[in-house]
Amino acid sequence: MNGIARWRLQVQGVVQGVGFRPFVYTLASRHGLRGFVANRSDGVHIEVEGQPDALEQFHADLQSQLPPLAHIDSVLVQSVAPQGDSSFEIHESAAQTGPSTPVSPDVATCPDCLQELFDPADRRYLYPFINCTNCGPRFTIIRDIPYDRPLTTMAAFAMCPACAAEYRDPRNRRYHAQPNACPACGPQVWLHPGNQSGSAALEAGRQALAAGRIVAIKGIGGFHLACDATNSDAVQELRSRKGRGDKPFAVMARNLEQVRQFAEVSEEEAALLTSRERPILLLRRKEGTSLSPLVAPGTALLGFLLPYSPLHHLLLTDRPLIMTSGNLSDEPICRVNEEAIQRLSPLADLFLLHNREIHVVCDDSVTRIHEGRELPLRRARGYAPLPVRLPRSAETVLAVGGELKSTFCLTKGRYAYLSPHIGDMENLETQQAFERSLAHLQSIFRCTPQRVICDLHPGYLSTRWATKFSQENGIPLLQVQHHHAHVASLMAEHGLEGSQPVIGVSFDGTGYGTDGAIWGGEILLADYSSFRRAARLNYVPLPGGDAAVKRPYRIALTHLHAAGIPWLPDLPCVAAASAQELTVLQRQMETGFHCVPASSMGRLFDAVASLLGICHLASYEAQAAIELEMRAESQPVEGYPFALSEGSEIVMDSTPVLRSIVRELQGGIPPAVISARFHAGVADCAVSVCKRLRRETGLQRAALTGGVFQNVLLLQLTKARLLQAGFEVLTHRIVPPNDGGLALGQAVIGAKD
Repeated sequence: MNGIARWRLQVQGVVQGVGFRPFVYTLASRHGLRGFVANRSDGVHIEVEGQPDALEQFHADLQSQLPPLAHIDSVLVQSVAPQGDSSFEIHESAAQTGPSTPVSPDVATCPDCLQELFDPADRRYLYPFINCTNCGPRFTIIRDIPYDRPLTTMAAFAMCPACAAEYRDPRNRRYHAQPNACPACGPQVWLHPGNQSGSAALEAGRQALAAGRIVAIKGIGGFHLACDATNSDAVQELRSRKGRGDKPFAVMARNLEQVRQFAEVSEEEAALLTSRERPILLLRRKEGTSLSPLVAPGTALLGFLLPYSPLHHLLLTDRPLIMTSGNLSDEPICRVNEEAIQRLSPLADLFLLHNREIHVVCDDSVTRIHEGRELPLRRARGYAPLPVRLPRSAETVLAVGGELKSTFCLTKGRYAYLSPHIGDMENLETQQAFERSLAHLQSIFRCTPQRVICDLHPGYLSTRWATKFSQENGIPLLQVQHHHAHVASLMAEHGLEGSQPVIGVSFDGTGYGTDGAIWGGEILLADYSSFRRAARLNYVPLPGGDAAVKRPYRIALTHLHAAGIPWLPDLPCVAAASAQELTVLQRQMETGFHCVPASSMGRLFDAVASLLGICHLASYEAQAAIELEMRAESQPVEGYPFALSEGSEIVMDSTPVLRSIVRELQGGIPPAVISARFHAGVADCAVSVCKRLRRETGLQRAALTGGVFQNVLLLQLTKARLLQAGFEVLTHRIVPPNDGGLALGQAVIGAKD
């Protein structure tokens, strides 16, 4: 025992369900160490015994040679008395009451499993549930931690001798792969209606899709509705049945080469498409392809993703498939077979089902590439529930987000756990899905909130739910202003501890202001504890409040009226309204009846889109703004100037912008040029205000957030101008700039040390 030492290591991070214990076993054996490794609820515990230099090398390799899916946040090392172990062992997992550890998200099928899937000599040949430690479902099958098979939905499937031998062998890549299975012992797939199962069901599904039928497919985190993306009749039928309006569909392609037939793909975009996260990625459309124009009408962007489950790989052929969420519009995704058959029968002709239970729904993630890096638009499968590491330890709070693109956030210690995208909190079904997801995350992360945080908007269902939750649990309720939460989410994502404010450019469609108006064109001086509204767009009366967003021509008319511009009949937005409607709107403007003042940048984008004749009726959120961005000419242009007031609260007046647009539109300037000049003008305005605030405060850091900054053209123009002016610029890389990131900001504002 002379010279022998023993270390106890506690490892926290994503270290369960990712092959971490066999990695530690192999590493310890390589360095001639004895001891053990075990999963606990708070992470992985290791004890290693041997020569001190071997322990040092083990500690270094532990952090530098991780398995693909593992991520270490911290390693605590303690010297303990040697025990005289004769070997290194992997111990059984031990559950604990209070501690918790991050959980791996679901990840795409790995290359090794894909090779086996299509190898006729392999015992898992064409088996749609093949997986290993490096791939497959994680989060969606976990009932509790530690992540072991009895605590997952795979507990119902007893492993055959061959699978059990793999599962027990630390040298096998399926060692403790909890979803491990094969055709002899694992989940099975079948077609409904009908009696086909296994390969026959998959072949029948492929034939149905090729024949133009709509198939509901049970996946990893919920159901998809699928049809042939090159068949316009099938796409139109799906659009009609689902009540989709013009909202673009996501398209799943067989491989990267197939994506390139339909869209432009950069090197960075190719890397993200083929990553283990496999998000839906927005790409520039190629013209003149066989893809149906009904897939994404009105936009040059196409949402593509590659197969991420073996079932997808077995279904995809030489034609790409629409893969849209298995739900009616505005309802949660179906996850249970019986529920799907009941709710989706009016939408689907056939159902491809399986008997591996989905414990928690997880939708597909959506992202764009900006300057070679991700700009997340919807954070779900592949990313959730990976936490955001907070700059300091915080008490446990629950933040419930907003109304649209609902997510919630639970904090514990230095982790902020964001739920996957849930949907719009506008109906009972979404609320029930919210509550199921919350109960699940509270359970696996051992979280009991000490405070609940929500938006200021009194009409939000999430606000009413948080109020009730506060009362029923006897905990404080805190309401946080919408745009303050947006800025705080970006600060937290970048690890700022909040001792110094930032200049927060928070542009979106709707947020309830402290004065009862609709905000959305705000520039704040903000930290985690407070904010000051330093600048805003001029108020414009919005007839009918939020209801007006579906009719951009009405928003355009109100902006013209507020700017003192006559409703000339040759203006597209005027021509879009009936004579009677114009009379009613005129009266509303004059009397202020049922008009809510709005300083919203999102509504200004809507107004310009209609004024240019691009979009008068919106069938999905931000349609007008998206189509306006797509129409903009890419050449550099001079922006339309806003008028900036003096005083402690700067008013960014859009009147001269609107007057310039009307003048140039009537002068025959193409809408593409006008759209580009409008985007440049918004960027110039934001930068001018930031410069003025820097002179007043000395603040050098600008944060660009809110749903309007999903617009990559505006983001690029604003960021470039700010960098040129010497600012440090923060943009979103982890959570969405839209309301999907709101809960993180609420949580860091509401959490105390």
